[in-house]
Amino acid sequence: MSKRLTIGLFGFGVVGQGLHDIICTKELNLEIKKIVIKNPEKLRSLDSSLFTTTADEVLNDPEINTVVELINDAEAAFEIVAKALTSGKNVVSANKKMIAEHLEELVNLQEKHGTSLLYEGAVCGSIPIIRNLEEYYDNELLLSISGIFNGSSNYILTKVFSDNLDYNTALQQAQQLGFAETDPILDVGGYDSKYKLVIATSHAYGIFIKPESVLNIGIQNLSSKDLQYAREKNYKVKLIPTAKKINDREVVLYVLPKFIKADNFLYNVENEYNGVIVQAAFADQQFFFGKGAGGHPTGSAVLSDIAALRYDYRYEYKKHQQSLIPSSVNDLLLNVYLRYTDNSLLNDLGFEQVSERFYANDFQFVTGKIRLQNLLDNQHLLTKAGVFIAEVPDIESNIKEFNVITELAEILQ
Repeated sequence: MSKRLTIGLFGFGVVGQGLHDIICTKELNLEIKKIVIKNPEKLRSLDSSLFTTTADEVLNDPEINTVVELINDAEAAFEIVAKALTSGKNVVSANKKMIAEHLEELVNLQEKHGTSLLYEGAVCGSIPIIRNLEEYYDNELLLSISGIFNGSSNYILTKVFSDNLDYNTALQQAQQLGFAETDPILDVGGYDSKYKLVIATSHAYGIFIKPESVLNIGIQNLSSKDLQYAREKNYKVKLIPTAKKINDREVVLYVLPKFIKADNFLYNVENEYNGVIVQAAFADQQFFFGKGAGGHPTGSAVLSDIAALRYDYRYEYKKHQQSLIPSSVNDLLLNVYLRYTDNSLLNDLGFEQVSERFYANDFQFVTGKIRLQNLLDNQHLLTKAGVFIAEVPDIESNIKEFNVITELAEILQ
């Protein structure tokens, strides 16, 4: 039988309201006792007695056994979550920045105090990828995990590529729909995708990684020239975070725009939807698809975690307990497209091979191979105006990866 949860909710924005809407439609063994908000003057549809601006009203209330954290401020969120876990309260959070930056510390707090922190809603909205990595793939050899992790940027890319809107108009639409923040750089700059990738990687490979060590380049400098190149090659542009094993002991992580072909699962993932591709040695390739932005889709993932706490569920971090945990490296040769204005950038980046080069009065680009570490070292140059970089499909790499998978299958026969 499930136990009754008495909830203290932090934040009543898009996701908080979405969660409340869903809870009101269901008969659940839970109650939201108090909601902590920042702005008491804002008009709200619920009784004012339900709201407070004082965090300790929730954190120090012995009747509240579950804290749901849905605020934007990552450092304030960490203080709330850490205090809740320390005081014996279980927590559900959707704050991917906070979790990615403090995950190892949060895991230690759970172990020390016997509490549980769940965060399915922090990664890919309505897609239950964390629970699958924890449970379904707990004994699986994962070769890679990649996909579209940010619904806001994917909505923008859909509108500029398929609907021929200009970038700023598409961004404004995403903001009006509640998919993108007033300051959208976390979404379009690839930071949000990076935080989610770091969290997913901890469950896929058992490794805790600091976000600042992972390359993230976004779509904020995308231009009509880049779209022209993509259309001529029959590509679409997607912002794709990737984690992959390059050998038994090493994993690489990065977030880059990518030109993809029609045979890629992600090609038809449009608007605010997310898609995750898991490549496994035994289960082969599997694809997860669902809405990645919006109050109700993310709220449903948060509610799933709340429901799991009624049965004392907690993440076990099984792969972190294995004897051989891989390390994170940036020694990977990537095939990229680079649009640029300053020729010195080519020398700074250090292309090891150039396969295509184009010059025109207002458009010049190069494609070729470059080390991931070089991109990370020069990340500040790659976000400047007039520069756009994207990963390009590499036929040789695809063949090599396929051969590795084929060899594994043959060994196991």
